[in-house]
Amino acid sequence: MSTELTAPLSITVRPTILVVDDFDDTRWLLRTWLERRGFRVIEAENGLEAVSEAQSGSPDLIIMDLEMPELDGLGATRQIRELAELAGVPIVAVSAYGAEQFRGLALQAGCNEYVSTPFEPAELERLIRSYVH
Repeated sequence: MSTELTAPLSITVRPTILVVDDFDDTRWLLRTWLERRGFRVIEAENGLEAVSEAQSGSPDLIIMDLEMPELDGLGATRQIRELAELAGVPIVAVSAYGAEQFRGLALQAGCNEYVSTPFEPAELERLIRSYVH
C-alpha cells in the first residue's frame, strides 16, 4: 500500500452574483455576460424570489431590477438589508428609470449603487469588480 501524499486539488471559487429581473431575456443576457467574465450566477425573477435566493445562495453581489411583479426591487432590497447575514452584500440597482429621483430611492432603500439602462458593459464590470474581489 502506497503512503505517497498527493498535492491537494486546487479549487477556484468563483464569486456568485444574484441577477434579479422579471424579463427572461435580460436575465439570460446578464447571466451569459457574467459567466464569461468568470462569475457564478444565480437568478430570481421577482422580489420575493430575490429575498429567498439571496438567503439560500449566499451571493457576493446582487444586481437588482427595480420594477418587478409581486415585490419590487426597492422592497426586496429593504427585506434583504434586514437580514443580518446579508447586510453587507453589495446591491446594484439597475433600471431604465434614469432620473436622479430613482437613484435616491434606490440608495435610500439600501442599494450601494444605481445604474441606468442601457449601460456600458465595461462600466458595469468595473463597478462589480470594485465590490467583488
